[in-house]
Amino acid sequence: MLGAATRHSGFRCATLAFLSLAGTAAGLLLPATLGRALDALLTDPSRATNWVLRCTALMLVLAVLDACETVLGATTSARATAWLRERLTGHVLGVGPRVGHRFGPGELVARLVGNAAQAGTAPATLAGLFAALAAPLGAVVALWLIDPRLALVFLGGVPIVVAVLRAFARNSSRCVARYQDAQGRIAGALAEAIGGARTIAAGGTADKEVARILRPLPELSREGHRMWRVQGRAAAQAVGVAPLLQIAVLATAGLLLTQHRLSVGELLAASRYAVLATGVGVLVGRLGGLVEARASARRLGEVLDEPETTYRRRHLPPGQGTLELRAVTARNRDGRTVLDGVDLVVPGGTTMAVVGRSGAGKSLLAALAGRLADPDSGEVLLDGVPLRELDRPTLRRAIGYAFERPALLGETVEDTIGFGHPTPPPGRVREAARTARADDFVRRLPHGYATPCTAAPLSGGEAQRLGLARAFARGGRLLILDDALSSLDTVTEHHVTEALFRRTPGYGRLVVAHRASTAARADSVTWLDGGHVRAVGRHAELWAQPGYRAVFGSDTGDERNGGSS
Repeated sequence: MLGAATRHSGFRCATLAFLSLAGTAAGLLLPATLGRALDALLTDPSRATNWVLRCTALMLVLAVLDACETVLGATTSARATAWLRERLTGHVLGVGPRVGHRFGPGELVARLVGNAAQAGTAPATLAGLFAALAAPLGAVVALWLIDPRLALVFLGGVPIVVAVLRAFARNSSRCVARYQDAQGRIAGALAEAIGGARTIAAGGTADKEVARILRPLPELSREGHRMWRVQGRAAAQAVGVAPLLQIAVLATAGLLLTQHRLSVGELLAASRYAVLATGVGVLVGRLGGLVEARASARRLGEVLDEPETTYRRRHLPPGQGTLELRAVTARNRDGRTVLDGVDLVVPGGTTMAVVGRSGAGKSLLAALAGRLADPDSGEVLLDGVPLRELDRPTLRRAIGYAFERPALLGETVEDTIGFGHPTPPPGRVREAARTARADDFVRRLPHGYATPCTAAPLSGGEAQRLGLARAFARGGRLLILDDALSSLDTVTEHHVTEALFRRTPGYGRLVVAHRASTAARADSVTWLDGGHVRAVGRHAELWAQPGYRAVFGSDTGDERNGGSS
């Protein structure tokens, strides 16, 4: 990730490195120029003016380069962060629901926002690191040019400096990784709590939830303090080593001055170069930033390791939306088999309800039917074509979805119903709303269909009806309802299912049902039990079996629940 971000910011990064190195070069020239100015003042004042002007020019150049470096560094980091977020967001959407199941919404947001911002500083940090390394190396060379003995004295303490930097990089890497992991867990728990705010308020468990969200806080604090201790230890060691090296260089320079082998100006220059050569503090800061960027890039890389859903180029032949599952097996993240060798056919133009106890695999089957997930083995076909062979536009035009808790995306209610590509015309949007029994309450909103979603207080049933309207507006060959009728009242459900099951021929319909009344209106019912298809048939036929009645919370032949209507 760091390499990709740096390559993306290649020109800016190169320019920033050039400015940093130019500033370092000017900073290395300044001590020598100051030394020459001092020698000129002591020996030949008539020549001192030129050297003073050169010192002034170098300081102006340093100020301009520093300003340019600051601005360019900030814009480089901002652009790299934006690129990382765009790439990660596109990848997350390309992977689909699977990535959300693995990381959780809060953890994903923490990585896409916080970690992307930290990783985005890498190009500018790398460019600055080269300059931070060039300064002490250049200072050692300058000491050698003044007198090789000065450089040799300094080099005697370099192994200690290198050991300090290595220990800092190694120890801080572990602390930063654990710190960011704790941050992610807090973000994940916070997102869950925000989503369940009403439940928390109703249960009076706010204090308990606060404690749950902040449970990783002691670990976060511990790792944060550990990072400060690691950085403080490195700084303290540097502070202990650097003055000793500077004193050794100055003592050697003073001895050479008494022997008339150095001038006063060269002594001044040597003192400044000794300070530059021991600039461990700058290196510690740059290395600390790079360590954080690397740890953040690792967390982003874990998201990118999730393979995107791939599409091919086949199109669908004419058909009525016949869905077929052949020996489909699907497992969850823990490796548990949820669906095991499922064979199923939903004939085109008919409605099939899928029922079963909680955990039987109903929602997973619905996800596989529209390729929101892929099976671990087996094949899913639509009108004889494997879903994996279809291109994305063909697949999404052919299959419509409605969910139990629909996400109301779009600026207005009309945008929400017409969400997707291509956008259906307004007439079709309104017809879909009428079919979903949503037109009446939408017209009562302050601005009707133009009402912003944020200004439309909706009940659970009204939100479900908008989700159904969106599925109806999309059309296609196969319509999949994943418990999308659960929040509807009995009368509304009756009208919607009548429209769905009886008045919309020409495409297949797969409905995950929890109510016996919904299953009773379907052409056929698939009974899932323990990841297998236990039976397929008409609801009235299956109702004779006690196990089937138990799926709906009843073990009697109550005609109000089980009878056809």
